[in-house]
Amino acid sequence: MEATGQDNSATTYPRVKPDFKSELESFRTETLSKADTQEKNCLPTAADVQSEKAQRSVIEGIEGFDASRLKHAETKEKNPLPDAEAIQAEKGVQRFIEGIEQFDTSRLKHAETLEKNPLPTRETIEEEKRA
Repeated sequence: MEATGQDNSATTYPRVKPDFKSELESFRTETLSKADTQEKNCLPTAADVQSEKAQRSVIEGIEGFDASRLKHAETKEKNPLPDAEAIQAEKGVQRFIEGIEQFDTSRLKHAETLEKNPLPTRETIEEEKRA
């Protein structure tokens, strides 16, 4: 050990204070209380092992995939244009909306509003209460 440059003599260890040493020597183990030891099992369950195997097999399948086995495919972009009926229907809706937005309210005639269902007077209500 001296070849590595470390000296393992008793002089290199830290000194213990005398009061601490006497305290350790006078300690009585009978004063300790009884405690139950609980061992915890940190091993995975069978379900954990199975799920990990499944994940590992999926990852291995992805990593070992041979792209040369794929077939070439032509991509067809489909953008169907609306037929003539759909275009005419949309134009009709647009004309209708434009007609509403551009309507000239000054062309309207003034109209008098007549109440055809007037509320009853106090006398009528009093007569109905008496009857």
